[in-house]
Amino acid sequence: MFRLTIHESQVTVGESHRNLAEYLPADRQIIVITDANILKYYGDFFRNFPVIEIGMGEKNKTLDTLAHIYNRLLEYSVDRNSFVVAVGGGIVCDVAGFAASTYMRGIPFGFVSTSLLSQVDASVGGKNGVNFGGYKNMIGTFNQPRFVLCDNSMLQTLPAREFVSGFAEIVKAAAIRNAALFDYLEQNAEKALTRDPEVIRHLVVESVKIKFIDGFSDDSFA
Repeated sequence: MFRLTIHESQVTVGESHRNLAEYLPADRQIIVITDANILKYYGDFFRNFPVIEIGMGEKNKTLDTLAHIYNRLLEYSVDRNSFVVAVGGGIVCDVAGFAASTYMRGIPFGFVSTSLLSQVDASVGGKNGVNFGGYKNMIGTFNQPRFVLCDNSMLQTLPAREFVSGFAEIVKAAAIRNAALFDYLEQNAEKALTRDPEVIRHLVVESVKIKFIDGFSDDSFA
């Protein structure tokens, strides 16, 4: 297991989503935000919490989705003593993080990251936001989650297209900052594409290190 704590955000790679309760504050109301696909595969493990479901795909990263979340938060009587957990890929984390950062001027939140792109970038960069007027991520905040759980076993249920798309961010980061990681990618490409657990874990760990320890800014990844 790999842990990195920075800016009050703890990123844990290799942790099981089934241990989520260990990371949740015991004295707060917990609200889960996720999408239909995650509910299909993993809904049982957070069935004891109120759940807000949002649509899937980039087209749902909108102010209308935010309004839906805000309305549900009001229905659940969520206040500043509550805690939001986003379970999903980059879109779920972006939208839920922004909703939590702005509802009642901000309530704490954490992520269970379920896609490769999210584990190496979207959930660990502190960026939260939605699209507007045809522009991507036009409205948003920079706000770190209290924790990010990267359960690499959850990547096994990803469609091939989504899984492969996450490698672009790994390759880009390695090419810019970490020659050893780039060499590792070349030597283990076949194992990576077949989702070998040890290879994937190493790639995620090294990518997170680049993101934080080596001081990459968000502009560096633009």
